[in-house]
Amino acid sequence: MNKKLLKGLVATAVLTALAGCGSDDDNTSSTSEIATSCVEAGDACSTFTLLHTNDNHGRFWENSSGEYGMAARMTLVEQIRSEVEANGGEVLLLSGGDVNTGVPRSDLLNAKPDFVGMNLIGYDAMAVGNHEFDNALDILEMQRDLADFPMLAANIYKDGERYFDAYKIFEVNGLRVAVIGLTTEDTVRLGNPEYISELEFTDPTTEVAKVITEINAANAADVIFATTHMGHYANGASGSNAPGDVAMARKLEAGLLDGIIGGHSQNPVCMEAGTEAYADFSAGDECAPDQQNGIYIMQAHEWGKYVGRADFEYYEGELHLASYQLVPVNLLMKVENEDGSTTKVLVGDKIEADPVVQEILRTYQDQGSEELLEVIAITDGDLEGVRDVVRSKQTNLGQLIAEAQRSKAEISADFAVMNSGGVRASIEAGEVTYEDVLTVQPFGNTITKNTLTGQEIADYLGTVASFQIGSGAYPQLKGISMTVDCTANTVDISDINGKGFSLTESYTFTVPSYNAAGGDGYPALDAAVMTGYVDADVLYDFFKAQAVIAVADYAPTGDVVYTNSDSVEGCQVTAG
Repeated sequence: MNKKLLKGLVATAVLTALAGCGSDDDNTSSTSEIATSCVEAGDACSTFTLLHTNDNHGRFWENSSGEYGMAARMTLVEQIRSEVEANGGEVLLLSGGDVNTGVPRSDLLNAKPDFVGMNLIGYDAMAVGNHEFDNALDILEMQRDLADFPMLAANIYKDGERYFDAYKIFEVNGLRVAVIGLTTEDTVRLGNPEYISELEFTDPTTEVAKVITEINAANAADVIFATTHMGHYANGASGSNAPGDVAMARKLEAGLLDGIIGGHSQNPVCMEAGTEAYADFSAGDECAPDQQNGIYIMQAHEWGKYVGRADFEYYEGELHLASYQLVPVNLLMKVENEDGSTTKVLVGDKIEADPVVQEILRTYQDQGSEELLEVIAITDGDLEGVRDVVRSKQTNLGQLIAEAQRSKAEISADFAVMNSGGVRASIEAGEVTYEDVLTVQPFGNTITKNTLTGQEIADYLGTVASFQIGSGAYPQLKGISMTVDCTANTVDISDINGKGFSLTESYTFTVPSYNAAGGDGYPALDAAVMTGYVDADVLYDFFKAQAVIAVADYAPTGDVVYTNSDSVEGCQVTAG
């Protein structure tokens, strides 16, 4: 039964009993009432506000349209802090992880501006994300030393010891609030094997239960939250991804955990009332967080586009969510005009950039501008690389990247396999800059060339082509025609690069070094040849050589057909 409802029923029962206990004399027994609201609890009610962001991915600076950015986020957070404190509350600010990777200026500086910005804003703690392992561990150690707040992960071990603190206790308006950090097990296949081979990533559900037991045994907290980088998947349907926040909440014993502040899936977690489905949320709309097994689950999309705000009340030993919203940070939305054209308008009030934060971060923003802003090509339309799209179907940008890799003269492979998780942004129509290239492909993976027989390729693609849509493993494919059976995990290849197909003939293909080493769950290719060419450099050279890109030339051709799937664009197989 819902805790709030139970408390209300108990209170009603007490009041009814009191009303029926009168007697002819004035000697009535004194029975204390159970408060059913913060107002009734009075001074016994403690209020606090939890603010959260996640998946910053290098967006320390506002975009070209003036959206988001850490300087405006600082202003918003300070406004909320002032409001909350004026009303007798306090603020706790958390991050769901993935500070690293996404914007060249940040990537080239190993996310130093992002951590500096988080220090200035005053973050209290963050979950360790899988992209914190995009660099060697010495870079991660530099970031840990730079951060004025703890990086938390209870389920990452090195040499039998936890590599990060498992949790932190905060004193918030008289309450002891525990925050436990957890990282997706998918880091094993998403992280660069070169950097994480010394680490062990254990089951987050097992680890969080251990930590909660430890906290409770010490009577160390009144409220327990988890800040996680595991992903929110509606109704627990995680597809090819590791189980996320919903699955963990359902497995935990009721009452052990109060809330989960998440990241990784990069979606605004706003649920349709009375369902397990996401609401059709747009900036400025109301937002109701998910609730599973009595645990609130929240996530604030990505890049600092929103600051999640949860206003809590604590009385009678219970935590209650008074209000929740995703506050947009200078986001724009398209509005259609009477003539059919569209105009971008600001959602909500303009949030001015904090001048101190702006000036400190400007130093980083200005570094390397001349090189990054070099125009290398012109495109006559948008090249699609938006996360939710490129991980769910073949796109023109995915096809272009795959073509660039397989057709490079020094490589010259028959076909290409490109993991969609390695495509990080779209490119808009118009000028293409070196910064665009580094934004789309920030990881610095080397292109590998592989030679396998037709049978070996069929076995390899039986796994790779069957990865569920929505995951970064979903492959963009170029130069091959085949039918994929999504339940049997097999492929029927009809042609490779116009050569037909034979199980005994040998063919060549490209795949990023990350995947060749087993990243994203791809089969490891022990005989992969490291070409020495880095993905972003290959894409840069391709754009520069083409000069003018006609997007129609890279429209998906339907050469890959999916069967036994709920989607025609890729494998989507509903469990059970």
